[in-house]
Amino acid sequence: MATGKSYVRFDWLIIFIYIALVAMGWINIYSASLNDAAKGFWDFDQIYARQFMFICFSVILIIFLLAIESKFYEKFASVFYIISLLSLLGLFVFGKNISGATSWYAFGSFSLQPSEFAKAATALALAKYVSDIQTDMKDLKNQIGAFIILALPALFIIPQPDPGSALIYAAFVFPLYREGLHGVYLLFGLFATILFVSTLAFGALWVAIGVLIIGGIIFYRNRKKRPNIIKYILIAATSIVFALSVSYIFNNVFEQRHRDRFNIVLGKEVDARGIGYNTHQSEIAIANGGWLGKGWTQGTQTKGNFVPEQHTDYIFSTVGEEWGFLGSMLVVLLFVGLILRIIFKAEKQKNQFGRVYGYSVAAILFLHFFVNIGMVTGIFPTVGIPLPFFSYGGSALWGFTILLFIFVKLDGANYHYS
Repeated sequence: MATGKSYVRFDWLIIFIYIALVAMGWINIYSASLNDAAKGFWDFDQIYARQFMFICFSVILIIFLLAIESKFYEKFASVFYIISLLSLLGLFVFGKNISGATSWYAFGSFSLQPSEFAKAATALALAKYVSDIQTDMKDLKNQIGAFIILALPALFIIPQPDPGSALIYAAFVFPLYREGLHGVYLLFGLFATILFVSTLAFGALWVAIGVLIIGGIIFYRNRKKRPNIIKYILIAATSIVFALSVSYIFNNVFEQRHRDRFNIVLGKEVDARGIGYNTHQSEIAIANGGWLGKGWTQGTQTKGNFVPEQHTDYIFSTVGEEWGFLGSMLVVLLFVGLILRIIFKAEKQKNQFGRVYGYSVAAILFLHFFVNIGMVTGIFPTVGIPLPFFSYGGSALWGFTILLFIFVKLDGANYHYS
């Protein structure tokens, strides 16, 4: 152990993967946005030039984040959280409507999306709360407090409307699970999702019949253990009521564009020229790539601008077409490697604050990565979730950079000697 001096050792593997993902993201943004109207590389009317500027600012941001004392993030976690909530509320008064959502503050030609920064603020607030109560998450009172922290930003984001960004807050269930939250919450969420999708696909009547049959089989198999029949009846009744409510929720809470996207994924509608156009063209682009891809800037779907918003939410279709299966797998492996490395380092933290924050970072990145690629490949409905470090946009890039490098700093503090 070193004495007489202090230093901080950062995890260079995390930093290297971050650099690789950002560089690959910019390369694909360049290809997706390259056009004959460009006056040169520094033409800031071009998307790739603006993204390069965002990346340069990210370097300054990283230096700033790493220069701050690690205890600062824990001490002011609540302040960051309150500021993020106020910034989300302010959108209802001062926000600018872009593409049907009031999710942005406009400063001349520059726009900022506060929901991208609220993720890091919420992660800090949750880590602060869990570490302050100094206990596990089995206590109902503690669970309610944690769920309120997660629910507030999500409730402010949903009416913008931006259901995709609000969905990300479900990721925080995983760090809570690591800290002792009962697994029944994960099972409940999974079961509710299955019921919801099954009801949309087959109808409430068939789902109700299925619930009764499955419940009856389970009860019969456990009859020797004398199971509590009241519990089985309550679970079955609750499931059936939920299934019956799905139609109302789907038709009255969801917007038409969201209903259309679900119907397309479920095979109820085939609309290759309308609401399903993006996904259909994205699937064509990825299929065109084959094993090795068509080569950088050589994608026919990309060059033909067949995939709308290909530089943002659908950037992975550019990867699939121009770099093929092997290039796509490299991107997937980099994301998986980054997430697993963060989880590994989170387990090495000397305090609960760093561990909860680390698991929050890993969960947020995983959900973004998983849902975005599922959306681009037609597995999930389009919900407007960017691919971290890849999709175009200063707010998204800076939000993910802040999220990640606060953890890099917290992790580096584990190696601080004096």
